[in-house]
Amino acid sequence: MKLKNILLYSVASLLFAGCSKSNTSKMDNFIDQLMDEMTVKEKIGQLNLNVSGGFVAGEGINGNTVPLEQRIENGEIGGLFGMKNVEVIKHWQQVAVEKSRLHIPLLFGMDVIHGYDVTFPIPLALASSWDPDMIEQVARTSAIEASSDGVNWVFSPMVDVCHDARWGRIAESAGEDPYLGGEIAKAWVRGYQTNNLLDAPDNVMACVKHYALYGAGEAGRDYNTVDMSRPKAMNEFMLPYKAAAEQGAGSFMASFNEFEGIPATANEYLLDEVLRKRWGFKGFVVTDYTGIMEMTNHGIGNELEVTARALKAGIDMDMVSEYFTTHLQEAIEKKMVKMDDIDRACRRVLEAKYKLGLFDDPYKYCDVARAKATLGKAEHVKQARKVAQQCQVLLKNDGNLLPLKRNQRIAVIGPLGNSANDMLGCWSGSSEKVLPVSLIDGLKIAVGTQGRVEYATGSHLVKNPELEKILVGSFMGLAKAGNAKESTWRSNGELLREALVVASRSDVIIAALGENMNMNGEGASRATPNLPEPQLQLLEALVATGKPIVLVVFTGRPLELTWADQHVPAILNAWFPGVEAGNAIADVLFGDVNPSAKITVTFPRSIGQIPIHYNHKNTGRPHSADDAPYIRFKSNYIDVVNAPLYPFGYGLSYTTFAYARMKLSSNTLSKDGKLTVSIQVKNTGARAGKETVQLYIHDVISSSTRPVKELKGFKQIELQAGECQIVSFEITSEDLKFYNHELEYVCEPGEFEVMIGPNSRDVISASFVYN
Repeated sequence: MKLKNILLYSVASLLFAGCSKSNTSKMDNFIDQLMDEMTVKEKIGQLNLNVSGGFVAGEGINGNTVPLEQRIENGEIGGLFGMKNVEVIKHWQQVAVEKSRLHIPLLFGMDVIHGYDVTFPIPLALASSWDPDMIEQVARTSAIEASSDGVNWVFSPMVDVCHDARWGRIAESAGEDPYLGGEIAKAWVRGYQTNNLLDAPDNVMACVKHYALYGAGEAGRDYNTVDMSRPKAMNEFMLPYKAAAEQGAGSFMASFNEFEGIPATANEYLLDEVLRKRWGFKGFVVTDYTGIMEMTNHGIGNELEVTARALKAGIDMDMVSEYFTTHLQEAIEKKMVKMDDIDRACRRVLEAKYKLGLFDDPYKYCDVARAKATLGKAEHVKQARKVAQQCQVLLKNDGNLLPLKRNQRIAVIGPLGNSANDMLGCWSGSSEKVLPVSLIDGLKIAVGTQGRVEYATGSHLVKNPELEKILVGSFMGLAKAGNAKESTWRSNGELLREALVVASRSDVIIAALGENMNMNGEGASRATPNLPEPQLQLLEALVATGKPIVLVVFTGRPLELTWADQHVPAILNAWFPGVEAGNAIADVLFGDVNPSAKITVTFPRSIGQIPIHYNHKNTGRPHSADDAPYIRFKSNYIDVVNAPLYPFGYGLSYTTFAYARMKLSSNTLSKDGKLTVSIQVKNTGARAGKETVQLYIHDVISSSTRPVKELKGFKQIELQAGECQIVSFEITSEDLKFYNHELEYVCEPGEFEVMIGPNSRDVISASFVYN
């Protein structure tokens, strides 16, 4: 088959269009014929993913200075990422399809983490909704927007399980639980790849990251070492990756960390044995940014050696390093890799392009009119507001201070109160068509003429002025400070004095504190994840006024809020709510929406408790209770109780719920049987509300140690004031399985404890026997 011009290429592709099981052979035949025409250099080119910073690909990173257009014409690039403009993407696709020898289209990737143009709450906030269906719709909207603007491949979902609040990228995760993380991972994939029909015009290919165990880096430091046993990995961290693979995700991204002494980018156990052989993954694997290059820093080989190791382990596409294009030819000549290794990787990349329908229509994602009609649609903005309403967690509400009345004099004080761009959070879609709404603006809109809203900055963001300039004047620390705020040049004392004057004129104070968007995400680990010193001093001064205070916390991680919890009557954890932040927060603060979100990460009582997670294991000398005082020779602290400040699954409402009358359908469960556990939940408050009922299980005795409890199910119910509902869960042997010491996935006979409650701490328990 001689593909000498685009017309012949399109005709040939039409003969083999489609990607269902019935026509897999057509895809294979098409790719066989195409690869017969490819040179070794062109095959290696398909394995090269680069970032476009103009007309030079990867300049300053990998040493390449050849113009991008020339490289594409030469067949040296298989995909590009980082561009957000349909016209620009169409240009580069035209270069690939109309000027290269074989006219092979490019993949176009983008970090679509929580929205494309219309930015939704950060993933950790979305997880707090405990609503996979809603998250699937967020992914669906993101896919619709991204695909309209030329993007056909999204670097999402991020499904890393994390126990450590110090890690900045916990903001991109679903939190600390593998079961919930798995349910949410599947929702993301369903939304991006609806029905796994990748050739649908508004579907995009998902890329699951970061494979694997990236969220378990030592000391919470980004890119750091991961060291754990295989059973721990499989039981506590790997389930979300597996769930995403089984849902049909088209691609995976290797992580930066090492595991068992081998970087994930060259880890054959992770990439081949587990992902492909055990889980049956059929897509392709791409490295993270310069992942192959960075393995030389790990000390496992020189440039040539790490290149060969990555390919042989199962990496199919090299992001930015250019090590495949630079070194693979030599690796073949030196017999460090085989031509079969290159053919295998090339085939996987070409299959992805085929499944996306790019051989049939390379410009299917490049409709300028569609982009104009889609980006920033009013219905997407409306959706963003509704979603943000469901993601805010009410942590405290003494005396029912919330909801507020609109006819009050309200003082909004804090460096996050008038910071619209920070509302988007890390790895945001950088909303361009729709501008983000700050807290102060949202409150003013909500209050209208009924009350008065004033604002004061109150304090610096952080103590270090040079760090503050970086944090408030850049995107991820990469741009020069160009939008420095007043807090970078006015003294903290002056800001505080001004704030106290504003506070004196108020009936209630809303303290807008926490982190800004650059204090979260990649490369943003914090050794002390708490309210920074200037902000805590501001809060102390506001408390001293005696005015009622509502603390609205902006963050992408669980913060240590112990002092605030002891002294502030109401705390709303808003996370980073996205483009409609101010409006959505106002909806909750004024009671138009009853908060229902629950945290999916444990909030520590003390920094010294980190890493902390609810599904820990027992010790040989367990304490009598997590909140019990210190006893020597027990597993506890001298200076603080073991209990966290806020447990996993915790979140309040403007109403209250009571749990009672837990029942089991049987006291035993057989291998092929089912057991039903039910509980009565009653709305004991004065208004309607939504509650997430959580099911936990504890394997009392087993051949390997097991966690004190593990989430195994959850259901959301909505109850009117005074209404009761029986909530039931079905338990089978599948819910009891775990990976034992030999990595066998087993369910062992014995006693199990089943627990139901509104969070991981406040549960009602019963027992049954599995035999």
